Amino acid sequence: MTALRVAAFVLGALVLQSALVGVVGGGAIDLGLVAVVSVALLHGRVAGLLAGTLAGLVQDALGGGVLGMSGLGKSIAGYLTGVVGTQFIVTQTVSRFLVFFGATVMNGALFVGLSVLLGLRRYDRPYLDVALQGVGNALIGVLVFHLIEFLPSAPEWWRAVLERRRKRRFY
Repeated sequence: MTALRVAAFVLGALVLQSALVGVVGGGAIDLGLVAVVSVALLHGRVAGLLAGTLAGLVQDALGGGVLGMSGLGKSIAGYLTGVVGTQFIVTQTVSRFLVFFGATVMNGALFVGLSVLLGLRRYDRPYLDVALQGVGNALIGVLVFHLIEFLPSAPEWWRAVLERRRKRRFY
């Protein structure tokens, strides 16, 4: 992905999340973080850092909160996910699930910790909220990552299906 595709992917995830807030709920999943972690796993720590900064600042600007709180969490999560992606082999579904879950827990811990530290909000059950969001993000993230891997081969697959149909017609 080029820089423009990465930015479109991250912004598209944020637009989709804002459209789904009424249906799914505000804190159930964070598609911006899923996009950041996907970019970091595919392109490394610098791309993860920049995608996290973009996603976090856009989310903060649209959310009306303190500018930079989501940006900090997503930037750190994107950078560290990129480091993990380059240092370890993250090709299996379970390892990807754990990476998405860990990035969500890290982002949630930073966001909740800064919110409480600055006195912006008090959370009743932050561990449960972050864990549930982590599971949701990990499930969506694994599905998105499989979709990203499948898309380049989809045209070839479709051509093969059409070719088999054409051959069956003539025999």
